[in-house]
Amino acid sequence: MSNPSALIIGASRGLGLGLVERLSEAGWQITATVRDPHKAEALEAVPGVAVETLEMNDASQLEALAERLQGRTFDLLFINAGVMGPLPQDPRSVQLKDVGELFMTNAVAPIRVAQRLLGLVRRDSGVLAFMSSGLGSVASPDGGEICLYKASKAALNSMINSFVVQAQRPDLAVLAMHPGWVKTAMGGDNAEIDVLTSTRGLLEQIDAHRGVPGLRFVDYRGETLTW
Repeated sequence: MSNPSALIIGASRGLGLGLVERLSEAGWQITATVRDPHKAEALEAVPGVAVETLEMNDASQLEALAERLQGRTFDLLFINAGVMGPLPQDPRSVQLKDVGELFMTNAVAPIRVAQRLLGLVRRDSGVLAFMSSGLGSVASPDGGEICLYKASKAALNSMINSFVVQAQRPDLAVLAMHPGWVKTAMGGDNAEIDVLTSTRGLLEQIDAHRGVPGLRFVDYRGETLTW
């Protein structure tokens, strides 16, 4: 059999780039997207990766990507892109534009990508994964200082649930994934784990859920999280 194939949305740095590196090491065939092709040097250095351009919030770019990928089949579609949003995250001072951009990027655009590209995910054994966060659990008491980011991830989780109901793909494994608190530009230097640890764990969970239909909210260690 040929090596499995993956489409990673948002892979120029951090966790997205780490996922590409782990998949490459495991022999996957990889297509990965970046917003700015002029900032894809690290991604292009990974052997055998096909780099595509996509600004998730741009519907015309999404349509163009879908047309370029027409006829392809992927064993994994991982929608990783996201932003922290404005700082400080004080509801008393935040601006409508900033909140709109945060929720569009973190909650709405990932679902729009999934809707448009779902037909590329392999029947019966394919995995659709979203980069969520443990902070997206409404039961989580943590992260109050980034309450808007938390809310955007909770919104993503809710929209994933709605998407799964509407997609009518009972064969599909859908994962909302918490990568841990990771040392990235977003996570900061004080985070608990590095990108290698997180992405190894995420890939282990993806492998474990291939061919296991249903929606799950799990972390990089395989622990089930509360929605």
